[in-house]
Amino acid sequence: MRSIWNGAISFGLVSIPIKLVNATESHSISFRQIHVTDGGRVRYRKVCELDGEEVSAAEIGKGYEEADGSIIPITDEDLARLPIATAKTIEIVSFVPADEIDPLQMDAAYYLAANGATAAKPYTLLREALKRSRKVAIAKFALRGRERLGMLRVVDDVIAMHGLLWPDEIRRPEGVAPETSVTVRDAELDLADALMATLGEVDIESLHDDYREALEEMIAAKAGGAYEPAEAAAEPAGQVIDLMAALERSVQAAKASRGEGGGVPAEAKAGAGAGSGGEAEVTPIRRKAAAAPKAVGGKKSTATSGSGAAKKTASGRKSTSASSSSASASAKKTGSAGGKSGGTKSTSAAAKKTTAAGKKAATPRKRRSA
Repeated sequence: MRSIWNGAISFGLVSIPIKLVNATESHSISFRQIHVTDGGRVRYRKVCELDGEEVSAAEIGKGYEEADGSIIPITDEDLARLPIATAKTIEIVSFVPADEIDPLQMDAAYYLAANGATAAKPYTLLREALKRSRKVAIAKFALRGRERLGMLRVVDDVIAMHGLLWPDEIRRPEGVAPETSVTVRDAELDLADALMATLGEVDIESLHDDYREALEEMIAAKAGGAYEPAEAAAEPAGQVIDLMAALERSVQAAKASRGEGGGVPAEAKAGAGAGSGGEAEVTPIRRKAAAAPKAVGGKKSTATSGSGAAKKTASGRKSTSASSSSASASAKKTGSAGGKSGGTKSTSAAAKKTTAAGKKAATPRKRRSA
C-alpha cells in the first residue's frame, strides 16, 4: 500500500519512524456529469481569472484570501517550516481507556507501518504496551495543512490511528431529541430487549452493500441493451403503528429468519396484554365519515320536532303513572311485612310515608289530564 505521509511517532524519548497508509477505501460508484440532450461529457475547467487561460494541476498552488479579496500565496515549503513539533511527528500526549473516546469524534482511519528495520523494535514495544494496558494513545499530528488529534490502537498486529475531531468541532444536539413527553412501559422495553437479543449477534463480514450491487446490475444491463426498469419500491402508507404489535412481529420475524422456533417471551406478552387489552394489532388511520347534511325545510323539521315532543310528554305521563303504581305497591308490601312480623312504629311510619309519596306522585298526572 502506498504511504501518504512519512514521519515518526514520539513516545517519550523514543522515536519510531513510520509511514502513514490509508486504512479505508470507498467502493461507491461515481458518476460523470453529462449533457442530457446529446450525452456529451460536461467538464469543469480551471481558468485563471486574470488572463482567462486554462491552467494545469502543476500550475496550481495555495493561497489565503483576505477580507478585501487579495490573495496571499502559501507554498508547501512555508507549511513544512511551521514551528510546530507535529509537522513531521505523531506526538503521543496521553494514554486513556478506549471507552472515554466518543465515537462522534472519530474521523478517517490510517495504518502506521514501521519505516525500516531499525523501527521494528520500538514499533513492537509500543504495540505490545498498548495491548497489555488495554488503553489507547491520544496523539497530535499535522496532515494536509492542519494539526489534528489522533487515537492509536492495536488492530491485529498493526498500530492503527483514527483521526479525531477537536472537541469544538462536535455540534451539541440541541433541538434534536423529541420535545413531547413520552412514557415507555415495561412491557414495551421487554419486547425491545427480546428483539435486541435476537438481532444482536451478526457476522459483520456477511453484510454487504445491496444498493451498489443493484446499481452495478443496472449499469451492466444498460450496457448490454437488455435493461428493463423494475417497479420502484412503494412508499409505506401513513398509518398509526401499534408499537407493541410492531415489536412482537419483529421478534417473530427475526427468529423465523434464523430458523428459531418460539414466539414472544411470555412475560412480555402478558405485559402487552395487560397494557393494551389483549393482542396488539397494527392500527391504520381511519378517516371520519362526513356528517350527513341536515334536512332543509321548516315544516318537516317542525313536524318532527312536535312529534318528538308529544312522544316525550306521553313518555313522561307513563313514567309518572308507573312511578305512582310502584310507590303504592311498595307501601302495601311494606305494611304487610310490618303486620306479619309484629312491626315497629318506624316501619309503620315508613309505610305511611311511602303511601303518601305514591298519592302525591299521582296528583300531577290528574292535573295535566284536567
